[in-house]
Amino acid sequence: MHLILFSFGFKFGIPEDITMLWDVRFLPNPYWVESLRDRSGREKDVADYAIGSATGQEFLRLLEPLLVFLVKKSREANRTELRLAVGCTGGKHRSVAVVEALQQILQEQPVELSIFHRDIDKR
Repeated sequence: MHLILFSFGFKFGIPEDITMLWDVRFLPNPYWVESLRDRSGREKDVADYAIGSATGQEFLRLLEPLLVFLVKKSREANRTELRLAVGCTGGKHRSVAVVEALQQILQEQPVELSIFHRDIDKR
């Protein structure tokens, strides 16, 4: 099974043809920190700001068993593809950090994993 995991920014439109979408605009936003604004969620200090909080850690802790369940049940249903989207306002900070963290979790699953960041370079 091919699992496609990607980030996006709501201000650039909701992606089509997705299996599931998570809105992570509840996480702390690095955009409002001057030194982090022009950087991305791929960078450790930006990711730490977005998902290192208690809220971010709890979200990832709760999402992990759901993802494992979805992979298992999708494989049992002979699905060939899952498209999971994670969105924040601009698609540069929070959603990117979450996708990067989920990539680490999902590498242990029996799937072909692809990730991309649709809006990371948009303004």
